[in-house]
Amino acid sequence: MPPDPMRTYETVQWGPDRLRIGPWRGDPAIAELAPVVAGRSPDPRNVARGLDVLAARGYRAVVTGALAPEEQPGYLGAGFAVHERLHLLAHDLRELPVAPPMRLRRGRRRDRDPVLAVDHAAFAPVWRLDERGLADAIGATPSARLRVEGARRPAGYAVTGRAGSRGYLQRLAVHPEHQGSGLGTALVVDALSWLRRRGARLALVNTQEANERAFLLYRRLGFVPRADGLAVLRYELDGELS
Repeated sequence: MPPDPMRTYETVQWGPDRLRIGPWRGDPAIAELAPVVAGRSPDPRNVARGLDVLAARGYRAVVTGALAPEEQPGYLGAGFAVHERLHLLAHDLRELPVAPPMRLRRGRRRDRDPVLAVDHAAFAPVWRLDERGLADAIGATPSARLRVEGARRPAGYAVTGRAGSRGYLQRLAVHPEHQGSGLGTALVVDALSWLRRRGARLALVNTQEANERAFLLYRRLGFVPRADGLAVLRYELDGELS
């Protein structure tokens, strides 16, 4: 039986490597094995230990989340393969684009369910956020905010975070029925403006290489692709990569 999708993450440690394990959003049969400390690669032997733990719990596959190139060798050495590549884009916050007029407001607790409904409509099942995933996105940086379109049931939302002089557009989703309305542009520009007011100098965002619509939106608003793109890695516990 697949593990409970609402189960919380836990941290395991072998030597200097601390890894976060738990169910991947969108599919309770898939697990996540991610480094707790970003920016370094774990030992392949410790990655393999994490795989053993997850296999014993009944998962059929394991993914990493988005990893920078320097974070990947330990996973590749343990048998992971590239599942999907992502663009990493940066925006210098000294100059900001102009947004169309749009009523946006701060997201509140009562907005969580409609926000997740938008997310589920906008993304394929494996990429959808659940309640825990949304909380993770908001809590990923020391300073963050949830911003939504102003209607009673929001048609779009953005999660923006800041850590020091860097800002992160953690999540952006617009319901398919409202795509092309300017709402995505308004949410992105609103996020960039907030980051600059908070003292950030650079904003980063990533998007799947297959998501051409989002990529073109970010390029049009002044984001520049970086050479050090990201990748999601995957390991099939039955030994067959798909």
